[in-house]
Amino acid sequence: MPENPVGPRSRRRREYWLFAALVAPNLLVIAVFAYWPILYNAFLSLTDWNMIAARPAFVGLANYGRTLTDPAFHRTLWITVLFTGLIVAGSLVIGLALAFLFNLPLRGRGAVRTIAFAPHVLSGAAVATIWLFIFDPGYGLMRALAFGAEPPDWMNNSDWALPGLVIVYLWKNAGFAALIYLAGLQGLPKELDEAAVMDGASIWRRFRAIKLPLLAPITFFLLITTVIGTFQAFDVIAVMTGGGPGDATTTLSWSIYNEGFQAFNAGRAATLSIIMFVILLVVTTVQARVMERRVHYR
Repeated sequence: MPENPVGPRSRRRREYWLFAALVAPNLLVIAVFAYWPILYNAFLSLTDWNMIAARPAFVGLANYGRTLTDPAFHRTLWITVLFTGLIVAGSLVIGLALAFLFNLPLRGRGAVRTIAFAPHVLSGAAVATIWLFIFDPGYGLMRALAFGAEPPDWMNNSDWALPGLVIVYLWKNAGFAALIYLAGLQGLPKELDEAAVMDGASIWRRFRAIKLPLLAPITFFLLITTVIGTFQAFDVIAVMTGGGPGDATTTLSWSIYNEGFQAFNAGRAATLSIIMFVILLVVTTVQARVMERRVHYR
């Protein structure tokens, strides 16, 4: 007698178990290295622990109350928002301008693209070291660019330290934004631009009415990634300023490090981490909701 064919229910069950077997290792890795740290961090934020005591002391929401009413936290949050806003806006504007420049049929543009992108792949410590020499008021490049005037002591002056960090991060990030925008420009349909030229549209009008809206998905991607990356900026700050002078460059990420590994206050560090996580979650969600109404994918 012929064998009975496998029924639909049995086939679906086998496919389900095959799917589970293939996905389980990935889910396990994500759970161990992503979700578990977040949950444990949330637990630590409800405790008072100096990392030496045998076990944390549960204090409930006391850490959140002290943090949210602390003027130093308010200043740190303001510095973080200002720092992030300047870098995000600057990276998008400079990156878009460079992308249009790189898209021109000029000789040697391949080498120029490579040079522009190179800072993005350098380590933060290397970038910080380079710029410490550039900013040095005694013999740095900035002294030569001052044209005889006395240059500021960038990293030791509370008025100049944050602008100096913004310059460094823009130099490091703008090339990445430029190449992403360049890929988008090269993928735009040329027919629309040619039709606009035939209709007599100016360069600015073609940019504003055609290219910029079509690049909206790329702008959205860069906006999300740059906000998240800048909020978590740490390496360059650690090498160049250490959060100083004073608290002039103390961002939220540096404050977390300072509380956790210098003051050994794990509860306060975990509280700041959860606050940063919530802020990024809210900002990303709002950006996604706003942009999904304005971004149209081709």
